[in-house]
Amino acid sequence: MTEASDTAALATSGPSNRRVLVTHLAIFFGLVALWELGSRTGLLDPLFFPKPSDIVTGFWRLYVTQRNIWPHLGLTGVEVIVGFAAGSIMGIALALLVGMSDRLRRYMKPYVIIMEATPRIAIGPVIIAAFGFGWTSKVAIVMLVCFFAPFVNTLNGMINVDRDEMDMMRSMRASKWQIFRKLMLPDALPEIMGGLRLAMASALGGALVAEFIASNAGLGVLINQYTGVLNMASAFVCVLTLTGIGFFIIHGMEALDRRIIFWSDRTRTEEMSRRRAREWASLREDRA
Repeated sequence: MTEASDTAALATSGPSNRRVLVTHLAIFFGLVALWELGSRTGLLDPLFFPKPSDIVTGFWRLYVTQRNIWPHLGLTGVEVIVGFAAGSIMGIALALLVGMSDRLRRYMKPYVIIMEATPRIAIGPVIIAAFGFGWTSKVAIVMLVCFFAPFVNTLNGMINVDRDEMDMMRSMRASKWQIFRKLMLPDALPEIMGGLRLAMASALGGALVAEFIASNAGLGVLINQYTGVLNMASAFVCVLTLTGIGFFIIHGMEALDRRIIFWSDRTRTEEMSRRRAREWASLREDRA
């Protein structure tokens, strides 16, 4: 019965998903065709809207023939990954410490508010003046951008636990470690993952801002170079590359979120329940 219902669900969802995909592709290629027609007929200014065919040629040139985008793409990617990891770990670790101590939270709150109210882009030149124009300053800016979302979200999750459950665990004489491990951390996980999604989405922008301010390599530098000589097709290649990276980052974090916090996703929970039911059924059959 369960396998039949799963097969029926897949059969009904398959054509629907294909129709949605075909519709999206039709809309996308229709807009590209209108863009190409408008650029060729002069309705769109080619300086700001280069022909899509020129952008495709630019992709081939930058990625295959000249291959000059790869070092810049690799440097920006390393800045994003290292800065995101370091900033998120610092934010989550500090939030866990602050969430466990009311006294520490009272002392830290005004400083966190001051730092949160300060625009990060204004601190960028200060960080570059302190660490120089090298790789370290770019990573430091990305760390600063990625620090606050995990910190604030984790702290909110730690503070806003269910008070009845907290009182019950205290009445059962649970230790602070048990309360943290069994109650506070599981309740805070959705907030933590939300903060990580925001941080990962901001990390790419932080790296670009750092490269725009002062750098000699990276996708931000490449965009500045191409727009400076009005090579807009190649500049669009860099921008679309960043768009693709951001798209995969967002969907990757959503997939990770569904896998880690499966109990917040009803579809995922039902899928795991069906899988466990099949495992128990097969185990009973083997024993019989």
